[in-house]
Amino acid sequence: MRRAGRQARLAQRARAPEVNPAAPGQRGGQYKPLSDPELQQIYSSALRLLAELGLGEVPARLWDDLVRAGAQDLGGGRIGFPAAMVEDCIDKACKIFTFHGRDASRSIEVGGDRVYFGTGGAAVNTLDLDSGTYRPSTLEDLHKFTRLQDVLDNVAWFTRCCIATDVADNFELDVNTAYALMKNTTKPVATAFTLAEHVAPIVQLFDIVAGGEGEFSKRPFVKAHISPIISPMRFGEDAVDVVYECIAHNIPMSCITAAQAGATAPATLAGFLAQSLAETLASLVMVNVISPGYPMIFSNWPLVIDLRSGAFAGAGGETTVLNAASAQLSNWLGLPSGVACSMSDAKAIDAQHGVEKGMTSLGAALAGGNLIYESSGMTASLLGVSFEAFVLDNEMHAMTYRALRGIEVNEENLGFDAICEAVLGEGHFLGTALTHAAMERDYHYPKLADRQQPIAWEKEGGPEAWQRAKDEALRILETHHPDYIMPEQDRAIRSAFPILN
Repeated sequence: MRRAGRQARLAQRARAPEVNPAAPGQRGGQYKPLSDPELQQIYSSALRLLAELGLGEVPARLWDDLVRAGAQDLGGGRIGFPAAMVEDCIDKACKIFTFHGRDASRSIEVGGDRVYFGTGGAAVNTLDLDSGTYRPSTLEDLHKFTRLQDVLDNVAWFTRCCIATDVADNFELDVNTAYALMKNTTKPVATAFTLAEHVAPIVQLFDIVAGGEGEFSKRPFVKAHISPIISPMRFGEDAVDVVYECIAHNIPMSCITAAQAGATAPATLAGFLAQSLAETLASLVMVNVISPGYPMIFSNWPLVIDLRSGAFAGAGGETTVLNAASAQLSNWLGLPSGVACSMSDAKAIDAQHGVEKGMTSLGAALAGGNLIYESSGMTASLLGVSFEAFVLDNEMHAMTYRALRGIEVNEENLGFDAICEAVLGEGHFLGTALTHAAMERDYHYPKLADRQQPIAWEKEGGPEAWQRAKDEALRILETHHPDYIMPEQDRAIRSAFPILN
């Protein structure tokens, strides 16, 4: 009986805790690469750029709205934003909002210092699970990625990670991307609209899923990704048109600035941050002139090129510190922040992949980026996406959230009495109440990382992380087949839209 009791206790200790010790939404802000005077210098430079250089290629409709709100004609087709106008828009901008999931329990609150890893990207290649080589991404891949991440608890929200290259028509691409999101997950999701005229029809699709005409706008569970600023310092007309349409249909948005250091922005890190901040502030002014207080993620994404070749570089020390500084700037202004990290340049799921992802994503999280885009599955400098990487990144995010949670120091956790009892008693802490409580509350237990003795690992064939992740991805895809669209809704959607899958 005593042996059976001991075996039961050992078995209990071997099981991972039922409660996630560090769920998404942990608090960031511990890493501050910029001092307060440096933040002020960068901000002042951004305000000067907006006032004196301004923005070019301003669509006529937006020009009129901006001038009525106090913007100034600088000549040469450029419009300037006085500092007082910019700061007024910052003051009245949305600071915190709910990013709804169709399942309300999966909704997240964006803003403050909460950190959530999600997805992003528009990869044109998928690392094939069978061949282990890259091939053009398809609509079927997008459906598979969406249902794979649906069960990955540490991926808090989802947007398309790949482009369905087998869908040539832009409207069909936008519709089928939206449909894949609705069918395969109830997490908060985001999508993109190629043209403004695509917005209203796709909102009809969302209305069908939401339960009727006008229902989606009452509780929007989709966010739009829009890039209304083209670096350096000019507007993009098609994207601006999409902004107007999204506001008309109450779709929250991420206004994304994606300059590249040394190409479309200065190679100096401080100069880059000043220009990127100015450009994203221009988006904020635009949105708040159209609709004051409208929910917008302030997404100033610093991207880097390899200055030797001009090739995009998704990782490295520069990417780490730039994105952390970008998040710090946004949070300093009190705005919901978005940055892009974990964009490994590696093509294989190898040591380079792990180092680059771990370094950049941890830096962005510690700096307090509210939404960290591109952080799951992306490979090959954003040209590729991998099922195995999704699984491995989900585990990486758990470790990062645990690091963000930090250390709770109190009388119970200091364990003075427990230390005395162990030292004067059995000489160890195995099986004590303090240990059991900490095991259930404080420790993350990885599902894929190998912690066995070498001999046990060798007996199992010495599986590498890539193989374990592949096996897990295959298991999920074979067993998880959600259909979050009811049959009558699916029939209504298919009768109204060109659904291809």
